Amino acid sequence: MITVTVLAIVDFETKAEAMLTGVMTKRLERFAQELQAYLEKVLQDERVCDELVVYLSYNSNYAIRWMVVNDVPEHVTDVVGRRCAKLGYVVWKGVDLYNFK
Repeated sequence: MITVTVLAIVDFETKAEAMLTGVMTKRLERFAQELQAYLEKVLQDERVCDELVVYLSYNSNYAIRWMVVNDVPEHVTDVVGRRCAKLGYVVWKGVDLYNFK
């Protein structure tokens, strides 16, 4: 069984208005919880790795971006990618600050 962790990363790159910051943070945290619940259900029978860690954040256009940050088999990354694409999230590109691969 894979331990799934989806973290909402509040990134200062987005520079949201102060009044929106709280709303956007709560929204991102809710999306992270929903994605984690989905992935736990879908990957419950997987035995190919012990842990999956996914980061969610906003990009500069306030779109939600995602990134798998640990080493997992490609098909697990594909499951995450398909779900995130269906939800309208974009692949996190750019600085590898939080990437531990």
